[in-house]
Amino acid sequence: MLRSEIFTNGINKQIEVNVLSFLNSNKKMMNKRSLDSPRAVGDAVQNILEENFAECVPEGIIKDFNSSFARRSMADFAFTDCNGFYHVIDNKTHNLGTQFNMPNLTSVERLSRFYQDDKNYFDLLFIAYKAEDGELLFDECHFEPIEHFEWSCLTLGALGWGQIQIANSNILKIDNKITRRKWMLDLCSALEIFYPREIEKITDRIEHFKNIREYWEAHEDI
Repeated sequence: MLRSEIFTNGINKQIEVNVLSFLNSNKKMMNKRSLDSPRAVGDAVQNILEENFAECVPEGIIKDFNSSFARRSMADFAFTDCNGFYHVIDNKTHNLGTQFNMPNLTSVERLSRFYQDDKNYFDLLFIAYKAEDGELLFDECHFEPIEHFEWSCLTLGALGWGQIQIANSNILKIDNKITRRKWMLDLCSALEIFYPREIEKITDRIEHFKNIREYWEAHEDI
């Protein structure tokens, strides 16, 4: 499989540096009253990057850029690169002052369909920050396709077909040598364990409400 040069030539590392520099140069975008609200910070970061992310990418890489997506879309913004690869970007922010955070990434079913085209990339733009002395310090940035995130730092949540989640935003494990084929096969293996466990949970719930029904069938009307 051909791969986007963004992730083979280290261009993503330059993008990470540029994003951090840009955000730290635009700290006034945040209202001080919003610093303690991770959602408000996340919304502010997303809004400013929707308008300015293309400026953080080295010249000549982006062919077409789009930031007009519905809220439930896979993408916060997206672009086609100069070699025709289509990059859908999910922007996540994390407050380093919090102990635990498990953000949803995407549906396993949606990703499996999206990745049937080798030209498609589902990229995570992960930005970590600190709130200190009444201002934000953007401290970490990772720009990688989802398949570079090791399964040891991911998990599956029971929503729809299943949601891929970061298990703990304080612990990210990235390996850019993982191939998409290997990562997707590991996803299938994880689902082979996940789905039977969900069936067991549903079976237990069915049995629970059978008992509830029996209780109410024997109960007198009030």
